[in-house]
Amino acid sequence: MTDDEILAEFRAADALLEGHFILSSGLRSPRYLQCARVLMDPMRGARLASSLVSRMPRDIRSSIEIVVSPAMGGVIAGHEMGRALGVEAIFLERPEGVFELRRGFRLKAGQKVLMMEDVVTTGLSSREAMKAIAAAGGEVIAAAALVDRSNGQAQFDVPFFPLITLDVPSYAPDALPPELAAIPAIKPGSRKEAA
Repeated sequence: MTDDEILAEFRAADALLEGHFILSSGLRSPRYLQCARVLMDPMRGARLASSLVSRMPRDIRSSIEIVVSPAMGGVIAGHEMGRALGVEAIFLERPEGVFELRRGFRLKAGQKVLMMEDVVTTGLSSREAMKAIAAAGGEVIAAAALVDRSNGQAQFDVPFFPLITLDVPSYAPDALPPELAAIPAIKPGSRKEAA
C-alpha cells in the first residue's frame, strides 16, 4: 500500500480527526489518528497489518515468535500483526501504572518478540512496554506501529517499522499556537493525561 492508500483507509473510517487533542504524552496536537476506528473493520485491519508485514525484512519477519502490544490501543493492531505473521499475539496492561503481563499470558525465556503499537508519538509507551517484555523474559527484536507521528524523535534499541510516518506538530500545553488555544481540548485516547 502507498501512503495515499493508507491515509485513504483512515479517512474512510473517519479516523483522521482535526481539532485540539490531548495526546497520551500530555502534548497537544491539531490532528489525531483514531486507530480504534480504522481497526474496527477486520478486513481493513488485516490489509494494514499485511502491508506492514510486507515492509519488514524477511529475516526479522521469520524470527518473530510472538507479538506483544501495550493495552489499550495496541491490542487490535497487535492481534492483526500476529495474524499476518502467523504467530500468537498477547498484550500488556498497567493496572497499577506499570506495564505487566496478566490474564495468564507468559513469555518463554528468550522468546523473540515484535512489540506492536497503534500510534507512536514520543515512544515512551513503547519503551515502557519493551522494558516489561524484557522483565517477563522476552527479547524484543523489532518494534512496529501503524503510525509514527514522532517527527523522527522516537528512538529504540531495535529496528522500528511504522506503516506510515506523519509529520504532525505537537505542542506543550503552555506553548500552544493561538489558533489551537482558541479551541477546546479533547482527550480521545485510552490513557490518562501525563502529569
